[in-house]
Amino acid sequence: MTTATARTRAAAGTRARQAQDTRAKILKAAIKVFAERGYDGGRVERISSLAKTYDRMIYYYFGSKEKLFVEVLETIYMQLNEAEQALELDPDNPVRALMQLTDFVWHYYLDHPEFVAILTSENISQGRHAKKSGRLKEISSYALSVLDGVLERGKASGQFRPEVRARDIYLVIASLGYFYNSNHHTLSAFLGEPMMSKPALEHWREVMQHTVLNAVCRPAIAAEQATAAEPAAASRPARSARKPVRKTVGKTAQNARVAAAG
Repeated sequence: MTTATARTRAAAGTRARQAQDTRAKILKAAIKVFAERGYDGGRVERISSLAKTYDRMIYYYFGSKEKLFVEVLETIYMQLNEAEQALELDPDNPVRALMQLTDFVWHYYLDHPEFVAILTSENISQGRHAKKSGRLKEISSYALSVLDGVLERGKASGQFRPEVRARDIYLVIASLGYFYNSNHHTLSAFLGEPMMSKPALEHWREVMQHTVLNAVCRPAIAAEQATAAEPAAASRPARSARKPVRKTVGKTAQNARVAAAG
């Protein structure tokens, strides 16, 4: 290989890395802006400014604002999947593995208010952008496959009801976690309780666990788990604080219809 060829390849590699870096910065900025402002309020100028790039680069890499938003939806779901892949589910105890998954979803929603805010915005829009994605179905299949594996092990051990479906239990877990997080402002006012206080968060975590166990386990197993001294799955303590999502989405979320995540 000549020196000139080596330099050309090195330069091409540098340009490719720079392009990937710029694209990643745009996506990160878009997630922040769309979480704060929703799709309609999320301006391209704000995204490019936050990404420290130019408006034209957004159109160069993504084609349009709408295509960028579709990729944002795909990205936040892929990030959820990647976090789930890092879980070390108990391979020998399907009840505990199920509680680990339930805890994971609950804490993920708490730790990622941008995920909840963007989904709330998209549900208000009746999923018009999600319907244009060619990847969401593929992305969702991973989450369902993980849950299905846990359920099948529990059925084989005689602990879980034979008729339970991964799709149904996914909806139970996701809706319990999503609704609480997307509506905690109005719920706090309506119920007169601080829904994001540490005791309230821990209580709802336990409600989620018991609800999922009752939906999945045979009655004797569910009763045994309900009376156990310690929760079935190890979990870090619930936190009382979360990073707020500001402005438009925060307001629209209060007025949104009840919608299940996904």
